[in-house]
Amino acid sequence: MMDQLFEDRADAGRRLARELRKMNLRDPVILALPGGGVSVAAAIARALRAPLDLLLVPKIGAPGQPALAVNADAEGVQPLLEACNEGLRPGGVLPDDMHSDLPLCLEEMERRRRLFLQGRPSPPVAGRTAVLVDDGIASGATVRAALLSLRARLPERTVLAVPVAPAAQVARLRAKVDALVCLLTPEPFVAVAAYYRHFSQTTDKQVEALLAAQARRTGASARANS
Repeated sequence: MMDQLFEDRADAGRRLARELRKMNLRDPVILALPGGGVSVAAAIARALRAPLDLLLVPKIGAPGQPALAVNADAEGVQPLLEACNEGLRPGGVLPDDMHSDLPLCLEEMERRRRLFLQGRPSPPVAGRTAVLVDDGIASGATVRAALLSLRARLPERTVLAVPVAPAAQVARLRAKVDALVCLLTPEPFVAVAAYYRHFSQTTDKQVEALLAAQARRTGASARANS
């Protein structure tokens, strides 16, 4: 039986890649939720020889609880808000509270995209198999916002791939994608970090390096096949 702990995010990505390769995905593009999701996604992109990009979803905290992610703003033609209802009610968060933070979120998204991609264009998503990757799911608000944004980019298929998530969230999200791969659905669910032996914070420099390395690989592969 699979070890119930991942060594680190790269190990989780390699395990997910083994499952994804069985699906014979057509023309995949891997989209990571930064920061920790990039390490997982980079291992998948390398195994599938697929381009790697970001899907940026800054989190907005509840009033008085800045660390509580109750909604998220996903990049797209129109900014999107996705609220985690379980967090909304007790926190008393109103729509006006959410939207007041949008300008800062959009500014932060643009800053991070410039930093991470260093001027490289994003690979096209329309008509391809888009594989959305994170290092785990807790409330699901960030992933739901990301999926809304991704849908607007018109992929042929959408696949969600995560190492670990609560069974209830997996059930909710399965209806929103064409396929879902989740390796662990522990009950009771503790926290994403509890299922990794090593879960240190992924730095901006690491994200930049992982994206640049995969861009070089896919660029070299494209030149070799041309």
